[in-house]
Amino acid sequence: MTTATILIKHARIVTMNANRDIVDGDVLVENGRLAAIAPELNVQAERVIDARGKVLLPGFVQTHIHLCQTLFRGRADDLELLDWLQRRIWPLEAAHDEESVYYSALLGIGELLRSGTTTILDMETVHHSESAFQAIARSGIRAVSGKVMMDHGANVPAGLLEDTDRSIAESVRLMEKWHGYDGGRVQYAFCPRFVVSCTERLLKEVAALSGAHNVKVHTHASENRGEIALVEQERGMRNVVYLDRIGLATPRLVLAHCVWLDEEEKRIIQERGVKVTHCPASNLKLSSGIAEIPDLLSRHIHVGLGADGAPCNNNLDMFQEMRLSSLIHKVQHGPTVMKAESVLRMATIGGAEVLGMEHEIGSIEVGKKADLQLLDLNDYHTFPSYETDLFSRIVYSATRGEVDTVLVDGRIVMENKQVTTIDKTEVLQQCDTAIKRLLERLN
Repeated sequence: MTTATILIKHARIVTMNANRDIVDGDVLVENGRLAAIAPELNVQAERVIDARGKVLLPGFVQTHIHLCQTLFRGRADDLELLDWLQRRIWPLEAAHDEESVYYSALLGIGELLRSGTTTILDMETVHHSESAFQAIARSGIRAVSGKVMMDHGANVPAGLLEDTDRSIAESVRLMEKWHGYDGGRVQYAFCPRFVVSCTERLLKEVAALSGAHNVKVHTHASENRGEIALVEQERGMRNVVYLDRIGLATPRLVLAHCVWLDEEEKRIIQERGVKVTHCPASNLKLSSGIAEIPDLLSRHIHVGLGADGAPCNNNLDMFQEMRLSSLIHKVQHGPTVMKAESVLRMATIGGAEVLGMEHEIGSIEVGKKADLQLLDLNDYHTFPSYETDLFSRIVYSATRGEVDTVLVDGRIVMENKQVTTIDKTEVLQQCDTAIKRLLERLN
């Protein structure tokens, strides 16, 4: 895709740089990158965006998403994790076809872009994951994604239980085709679902492939006490200890949830440079618990934020995740923990660090990719603005309704609150048709 030269004028710029500078001025976007930031830029551009009265913010980076599950929104309420998976999610994933995965992904991406998220770490399902990559390519979102890997476990539908060699071969095929697509906008990650769903042979192969190709590994760990008990019963040790023993605990590993870590697991994560994703809404809805994020951050562990999947949230809105991630920890640790500025950091440059992309995205600095969102905070619930902390207004008061314009790689993917790369009417109609087809397949 070609990109236009874009000049954003008169913005209030929340840079999220190391100093957390907030400045007023103009931003020039050239060749998909931030070419200049200054109080005033008198240059020619193909597009000029008047941002007077608006806030320019880095696009959000969500580090745990399941696009393939967006179609299941509202189909798995009021269950704990293992029942949620075995009774609802796994049967629905097994019923997926190429078209349903494609439109499920577009539905999720439309919601993500509409609410200011420009980068995701996505975990797909066992089959038809290429359809999700096609949706990612079409939509313009930045994504690290991979097919889920499942070659083991009880109560797994036949449609999801894989042969180990085939699982590895298909993962490698997708990596070779999609890793680095569109100048690196799309990257691949190996995605073994969790220890309960994977043989040791598969996990060791993933560790070797990750090292050989310098590709990330994304999996769930220590989300639920029942899951931990299964891992201890089968593997004789806790999740993170086991992952470390088989060679997966490296800086390339991103662990979703990490609600129930013990001291040894925290030490391993810290020493090995493993990354963590906090999913507060999902962890509350599935009654999994509250991860000890203040403790992890105090150990200088990189922690990002993610909405998880639509059927355990039931939305993909980073504004809600930010607010929740701040408030739930104050009950135990006091009102000064998880301040708005720190939480906004997790949603932007912190998420970029989890993905190893902090030199390319996550803050508004010259030379970085132009992944941006423009917020209009001129509304009842975000005022007064006079000498009010801007971080507070964004984290505690703003909603996705304030997101006006979104750029990824210097391309406008949403303008005037309308996603420009996705046909909304088509996606909504096709999603209703697809979920009806899947439910009929289950009956």
